[in-house]
Amino acid sequence: MSASNGYRIAVVGATGQVGGVLLDELGVARDDDARDALAAVREARDGVAPAGEGLPISEIVPFASARSAGRTLRGLTVQPLTDETIQGFDLAVFSAGGATSREWAPKFARAGAVVVDNSSAWRMHDDVPLVVSEVNPEALDEHRGIVANPNCSTMQLMVALRPLQQEAGIERLVVSTYQAVSGTGKVAVDELLEESRAVLDGTPVPAPRSYAHQIAFNVLPHAGSFVDDHTDEEHKLINETRKILGDQTIRVSATCVRVPVINGHSETANVETREPLSPERARELLEAAPGVLVRDDPAGGVYPLAIDADGRPEVLVGRIRRDPGNDRALDLFVVGDNLRKGAATNTIQLAKVLHERGLVRPTAPDAVPTLG
Repeated sequence: MSASNGYRIAVVGATGQVGGVLLDELGVARDDDARDALAAVREARDGVAPAGEGLPISEIVPFASARSAGRTLRGLTVQPLTDETIQGFDLAVFSAGGATSREWAPKFARAGAVVVDNSSAWRMHDDVPLVVSEVNPEALDEHRGIVANPNCSTMQLMVALRPLQQEAGIERLVVSTYQAVSGTGKVAVDELLEESRAVLDGTPVPAPRSYAHQIAFNVLPHAGSFVDDHTDEEHKLINETRKILGDQTIRVSATCVRVPVINGHSETANVETREPLSPERARELLEAAPGVLVRDDPAGGVYPLAIDADGRPEVLVGRIRRDPGNDRALDLFVVGDNLRKGAATNTIQLAKVLHERGLVRPTAPDAVPTLG
């Protein structure tokens, strides 16, 4: 279908937490019974337009598991994934987990759609661009039907680091994340709230379901699953940073931590540049960078906060200062909404960039990437 008539868009994983935000960003109104605390906060924000505003759309079709097929979601009928139902789409945005993406992303691409996938399945595939809309949109030019969205923690960091890299290069990064429970899913949000009520009420705390330990009033040096002495979240941050910034020589040390925050990931980043870069110049670069809001007046109590990032499409950066132990290193504090810029917002921003660059087009079936 041509852009002049509007794109037919599939939302795969539409009933999930990120799937709901994908529908938000495509401008699909929420049902009254679909509202939740996070949605209420987002809707209260003024001046934050859906990321999909300006994207020509003829139809949006939600997809989910077979058990959800046939239900009505925001006035739309949820479809199951079958070889018949996936035909005739121009774009498919995925937030349904790696197994679903591995199986169905190539099928959608071979059927003529361009897929933007949120899972980790395709990120490190040589033939799949890994893209942040403000950082490396030119990577989309070489897509073969599938585009990968970075991990949420990597995503917000790249928005902050790209202008510094362009100015002075990056030699080494030391990053610690403070990741909200919404990154694990709604069940983890519910768990944090249940545990918190129990602690405050003085009643027994339920056994943890989402994490190895109680998350309420606690900090876990453990985000993701351990694959060696690092977690998969830490490996993603290391490997995806190098791919997105196009420099495999950048040395990255990462520690990913889970904190009792509902939504909004925070990060400290120690950035050692190849060339000298002053905090003042870094602040100027970040103030001019797309997708960045600088919040940097510590004496006045102004710095990035998770509750301020919640519902916003931008990445907040502050505490910009010299590392006193390294005259070529700066320290930053970076915060972003992990459900929006960290996932759904960038997905829809990439769909818009694909449209603007004339890249929403079928891929030859034998050119579509495969795994295994």
